Amino acid sequence: MQILQNNWPILLILAWFGYKWFRSQQVAKMLPELKKNGAQLIDVRSQAEFISAHAPGSINIPLQEFGARLNEIDKSKPVVLCCASGTRSGMAAMLLKKNGFSQVYNIGSWSKL
Repeated sequence: MQILQNNWPILLILAWFGYKWFRSQQVAKMLPELKKNGAQLIDVRSQAEFISAHAPGSINIPLQEFGARLNEIDKSKPVVLCCASGTRSGMAAMLLKKNGFSQVYNIGSWSKL
């Protein structure tokens, strides 16, 4: 019990990263079906990051511009978000859900697309 009390911040961080990894694996398994259903693949990295490398078929809406560009995203289709690690795409996912998007998936790294 002493180990838990002394190391809870580290354990919490490990649990968070474990959860992010697990969720991104689930979305990666669903990706073929999501694409078949017309999923919009949105990369929220900066324009420079996107230009240097990105997944085929993805579009770039940098997180800094995301709120102002929500009208470019179709609410009736699934949305698959990505970035470098899953953190920025996680923030974008929260914004979409807050604005009434129901089919929102965060795959984490763009390389999984």
